[in-house]
Parts: sequence; structure tokens; C-alpha cells
Amino acid sequence: MVYTGYVSNGLQNAEETAWVPYGDPNDWSHGLAVYDGLELMSGNEEELQPSLNRVMKNIDYDLAMKHPLEHTWTLWHLENDRTKRWAEMLVDVTSFNTVEDFFSVYYFVKPPSDLKIFNDYMVFKKNIRPMWEDDTNKNGGRWILLLDKASRTYIDKMWHDLLLCMIGECFQHSDEICGVVINVRNKANKLSLWTKDSRNVEAILSIGRQIKELLHLGIMEIQYQVHKDAMVNHGPNVNAIYTL
Repeated sequence: MVYTGYVSNGLQNAEETAWVPYGDPNDWSHGLAVYDGLELMSGNEEELQPSLNRVMKNIDYDLAMKHPLEHTWTLWHLENDRTKRWAEMLVDVTSFNTVEDFFSVYYFVKPPSDLKIFNDYMVFKKNIRPMWEDDTNKNGGRWILLLDKASRTYIDKMWHDLLLCMIGECFQHSDEICGVVINVRNKANKLSLWTKDSRNVEAILSIGRQIKELLHLGIMEIQYQVHKDAMVNHGPNVNAIYTL
């Protein structure tokens, strides 16, 4: 006889419980022919390893799968070398298209604060080269943040946070964004977000306001420059068409 009195909310009293006979023990195998769609072993056979189907059913695919990004992004590095032309100094380091691969790349390379002077990092959408002359960039511009060299931690944090905002599609007009650049220089580092169309005033101003909000910039001033102006003039001589 087997006791069947256990229910989800506790145990019944024995007198209220139905008792069911086992029947002939030799008949058990007939009543347990199939379990969860898998044939059970009989006789003296032993399962030396779980069946493939049973293992596959227990895998948590949400944990096994990576989290894809909206775009594939490429990390570029430029190290100053006076014996080479600018384009020759530009190196395509690697590309990534998942959250996990981004962090693998991010923690593998040096932070911006550890780079030598006149080194640059760029992260751009796949097939967009980080240069003014690129077809996607040539009619665009960039929002620029000047970062004081005194705070290494702050420089790295701004680079990290702006990258996450960009690859995470946090901007309302993210389709206008081409990439992010950090220029390591003597007096101050320059962090910039590049957009593809400097004539799209609504998108440019929206992105600028979101940069200030998402990075908690407070009263820090950021400027938008057109690439065509930067190709003619340099440094402080480049005219900013918008300031926030």
C-alpha cells in the first residue's frame, strides 16, 4: 500500500486519505514505459551518462547566448609616428557586435589615461572610417568635450560612459551617429561624438542636449563643429556653430 495523502497545502489526516494498492511489483515496468518522452532502461542496464536530449532540455539558453548590439562597431587606434602618413598610422584593432564582446575589448586595451601623447582611440560603426574624408562623415560634424588632464579617472569615465550611450542606442537620433573619438593631447584631452549630417539641426541639438544629460555635465560647455571647417582651420581657430 502507498500513502497518497500529501497535497500542496499540507498533509491530510490518515483517515481522510485513500490508500491505493501497489499491485504486483513485477508489473511496474509496464506502467513506467515512458518518462518525459524518453525510453527508460530496464533490467540491469545503468545510464553511464545522461542522454543528449535530457541535457539539452536543462540548458539555460538565456545565459548561454550573448546579447547582440544594434550595430557592429570597430575600434581604431592611432599612434603618432612622424615617419608615416596619417592614414598609415591608423590601425583597425578589432570589431564587436555583442555586449559581452564589447567589454572583452574594453578591458583588454589600455584606458585613454594610459595612452601616450598624440594617441587616439576611435570607435565607429562598421564600414565608417574615422576620418573627415569618409563618405559618411564628409557632410557631418562633431560634438566636442574638452577634458582637463588633471583627472585621469574622470577622463576614463567620460570615455566609458559615452561609449555605452552610443553602442546602447541611448540617443533619440542614434541613426545620425557615426562614432566616438578621444584625442590624447598635452594640455587637454578631446572627447567627441561624430554625426553624419551637420545640416540636421534638430538631430544635432537633440544629441547635444542628451550628451549633457546622460554624462551629467552640468555647466560644462560643449561645442559642435562642422568637419569641413575643421579641414580648413585647426584647434581654437575652428568655428563652433552650436554651443550648449
